[in-house]
Amino acid sequence: MLGALRPQGPFPVLILHGVHGSAKTTTARVLRALVDPNSAPVRSAPRSDRDLVIAASNAHVLLLDNLSSIAPWLSDGLCRLSTGGGFSTRELFSDTEETIIDVQRPVLLTGIEELATRADLMSRTVIVRLPPIDDGARRPEQHFLEDFEEARPRLLGALLDALCVGLLVLPQTPTEGYPRMADFARWVTATEAGLHLPCGAFLEAYEANRAEANQLTLEASPISAPLRSLLETTTSWEGTATELLAALELHADDTTRASRGWPAAPTSLSRALLRIRPNLRAAGITISDSRSSRTRLYHLQRTRVHTET
Repeated sequence: MLGALRPQGPFPVLILHGVHGSAKTTTARVLRALVDPNSAPVRSAPRSDRDLVIAASNAHVLLLDNLSSIAPWLSDGLCRLSTGGGFSTRELFSDTEETIIDVQRPVLLTGIEELATRADLMSRTVIVRLPPIDDGARRPEQHFLEDFEEARPRLLGALLDALCVGLLVLPQTPTEGYPRMADFARWVTATEAGLHLPCGAFLEAYEANRAEANQLTLEASPISAPLRSLLETTTSWEGTATELLAALELHADDTTRASRGWPAAPTSLSRALLRIRPNLRAAGITISDSRSSRTRLYHLQRTRVHTET
């Protein structure tokens, strides 16, 4: 929430995961109400970039509720909302004129399934898993919201107190040593005293969250497990994309090879490697490549023993 209170991005993407009955939608509404109390509705997944940018332009916090998956184009669009990037759309009554809309917004997503599986979006996310609510502990939503409205001034006051501390401390906060989304991480680090957190508590929690996100990204990629299997008996491997695809096929089962994300050609493998290269590096596998006049070689190196989490 403190990240969303910044006047400008980059902003993180907050994902609330939970089974049916874990109050994902209610939690999301309450979180947004604290930092963006507007009448914009809780939205379902947009159908196009145009729908996405219109929704984002009419709210400070974009809330997309009850998603079952995130299409690649939507994943790219959410990345642009998080860290910046223009959305192009055709001007009305024109076939050739184009309008560029540059918008950054905090994004809040809810869903039962793992939503962010592409590495670029996952690197911008904070994941919160909500526990199911026991039937005996469930309350009418109206009563809960009445209690929230009574507590809202105090909750907002606590956030603003932390924000004031952050504004005072930020100029003295170190500018190095942060992971991806460094501006966001530095800002929340500056607010720790206002939140009565020990120094470094946020970065420790954030790094643990990123490690979980990294593992989820690798689990979602069908080439990740075969790559790890390939390097179990050797510390390095070298060859072309064609040779690497053939080697990975030997380490993949029939279900994996038949999956939708399995690369059908060497060029598809090259793109898949590019997307998860940072995640593999965090898991102990470095990938580099070199190009000659005729061919491109991939160099795989295992830097540490892989452990499943």
